[in-house]
Amino acid sequence: MTELKHRSEVEEKYTWDLTPLFKDDDSCVKAIEGVKVDVTAFQDKHQGNIETVEQAVLAIDDYRAILEELVLIGTYSNLRLSADRSDEAAQKLGALTGSLQTEVSTKTSFLTSELLDKDEDFLNAIGEAKADYAHFVEDLLRSKPYQLEPNVEKALAAFSSVFKGPYDLYQKTKLLDIDFGSFTVDGKEYALSYLAFEGGLESNPDKYVRRTAFKQFSDSLRKYQETTAGTYDIHLKQEKAEADLRGFDSVIDYLLHGQKVDRELYDRQIDTITEQLAPHMRRYAKLLKKEHGLEQMKYEDLKIPLDPDSEPEISVEESRKYILDALGIMGEDYTDMINRAFDERWIDFVQNKGKSTGAFCSSPYGSHPFVLISWSSLMEEVFVLAHELGHAGHFYNANRSQNIFDARPSMYFIEAPSTMNEMLMANHLLENSKDPAFKRWVISSIISRTYYHNFVTHLLEAAYQREVYKLVDNYETVTASALNKIKRDVIEKFWGDDVEITEGAELTWMRQPHYYMGLYPYTYSAGLTIATEMSQRILNEGQPAIDDWLNVLKTGGKENPVELANMAGIDITTSQPLENTIAYIGELVDQLEALTEELDK
Repeated sequence: MTELKHRSEVEEKYTWDLTPLFKDDDSCVKAIEGVKVDVTAFQDKHQGNIETVEQAVLAIDDYRAILEELVLIGTYSNLRLSADRSDEAAQKLGALTGSLQTEVSTKTSFLTSELLDKDEDFLNAIGEAKADYAHFVEDLLRSKPYQLEPNVEKALAAFSSVFKGPYDLYQKTKLLDIDFGSFTVDGKEYALSYLAFEGGLESNPDKYVRRTAFKQFSDSLRKYQETTAGTYDIHLKQEKAEADLRGFDSVIDYLLHGQKVDRELYDRQIDTITEQLAPHMRRYAKLLKKEHGLEQMKYEDLKIPLDPDSEPEISVEESRKYILDALGIMGEDYTDMINRAFDERWIDFVQNKGKSTGAFCSSPYGSHPFVLISWSSLMEEVFVLAHELGHAGHFYNANRSQNIFDARPSMYFIEAPSTMNEMLMANHLLENSKDPAFKRWVISSIISRTYYHNFVTHLLEAAYQREVYKLVDNYETVTASALNKIKRDVIEKFWGDDVEITEGAELTWMRQPHYYMGLYPYTYSAGLTIATEMSQRILNEGQPAIDDWLNVLKTGGKENPVELANMAGIDITTSQPLENTIAYIGELVDQLEALTEELDK
C-alpha cells in the first residue's frame, strides 16, 4: 500500500514555483499591508468627489491598480492552499487575504454606486474619454437595473468573505476531515483518498478493486452527507437572498446575468444533451460491458477504459513532446508558452496529502498562468494537461491584449479553449497512427475523458443543479435526502435500464466544488460544443481557422459569448452546433464499434 506523501517530501522540480507572484509568504503579507494603505487612500480621495468625467476616469485608474495587486495576492494565497490545505501557514495567509478582499470590496463599493447614480450620457462619456473603460461602462449599464442603495451594496461587500465561507468549509470537510481508510482485494491493500480514487481506482480495470473502492468511498462520503448538505444549503440561501434583493425572478436568472447568457441557451444545453446524447452513451456503456465481460454494467463501471492494455504509460518529460506536436499548429508564440510552462515550473504535477483534487489553471492578470494536476503516468493525463494548458493559452493571450476589466470572458465561454486543446490532441494522435488498437484507445479516450467528462459528468451536474434551484426558488431547505433523490433521478433518466445505478451513486453531488461557483457545470458542454465545431474548422480550413481562433483568445472578455462564437464562425443562438457535436459523438461510437469488431476478429 502506497501512502500519499506530505508536501515537504515531494520532488521540488515537479511542483510549481510561486516566486513570480511573491518571493515568500512574508512578501505577500507586506503586499497585503500595502494594499490596505492604498484602498484607504482611494476611499479618502474619491468618495463623494466624482463630479466630472475626468474625476471618474482618475478614480477608475486608481481602482484598476488596486485590483491588479489584489489579483496577485489572491492567486498566491489560493495556490498555497491548493497545494496543501493542511498547511497552517497557508491557512493563516488565506485568512489575511480574505480579510483584505472584504476590506477592498467594502471601501471601494462606493465607486459603482456613485457612477450608477449618474445618467447614461455621463457614463458613456467615460468610455469616450478613455477607450479602455468602454466595456467597463457597458457592464455598469447592464447592472444598473439591479443596483441597490449604496449602504446596502456596502453591507453586502462587507460580508463577502462570509459568503465565501460555505465553499471553504466544503473544501475542509472534503480534503481534511474525511478519512477513507484502506481496503484489501486478493491480499493487496489499497490506500483510499480523493486523489487515489479519482486518480485511478475508479477506473481500475480490475472489477473487484474498482467496485470495492467505490463502495468504501461512497460509505465514507455518506458519513458526512448531512454536514455537506448543510454547508451547501447555506450557500444556496445566500444566492437566493441576493437574487431577491436585486429583483431577479429566480436564482438561475441572477447567475446567468453575470454570464451574459439568456435562459434559452442554458436550458437548451441541458435538455438537448439529456435527450439526444443518452442513446449514444448507452451504446458506449454496452460496448464497455461486452469488452470487459461484465454480467451487469454498474454505475461504478462507467469510467473504465475500453482497452486498458493499449494505454501507454508516460512520464512528465515525455508529455511535453506529445503536447508540442499536437498544439504546434497554434504557432510559435503558443508553443513558446508551453515550453515556458515546463521550464519555469508553472505546473504542479505531484500527488501529496492535502492537495486539491482534479486539475485547474489559475491565470492571474499581471503574471503567467499556473496549472495544478496530479500526474498518474497514464497517457490520459496528457489530455488533462492539454486541457489546462488551453486555459493557460487563453489567458496568456487575453491578459497581454486586454486591460484587467476586459481580459476575462463570460463563464459560458471559459471551457471552449481548454476542450479545444483536447480535440487538437486527439486529432493529432489519430492522424499519426495506423495501429487500430491505438486508434481505438484514442477514440475511446475522446469519449471517456473529453466527452464523458464534459458532456456527461458535468452535464448531469447541471441537470441536478437546475432541479436544486427550483427548490431554492420555492424557499425550501435543501437536505441530504432531497439532494440524493435529485441526483439519483437525473442519473437514472440519462442511463435508463442499460446501467445499474448502484447504491452510493446518488452521493456524487458531494464530490464537486462546482456548485459553489454559480452555473459552472453546464458551461463545460457549452465550451466543448464550440471547441468541437472549431476543431472541425481547423481540420478542414487550416491556417485561416487557426488565425480566427487566436483572435478569439486575444479578445478575452471584450465581447459576449455569442459574439466570441461568431468570431470563430459559430452561431450558438441556434441548436445546430450542439446537434452537430452530439452527432459527432455518435460517429465516434460507430467507429469504436467497428474497430472493436475488427480487433476481435
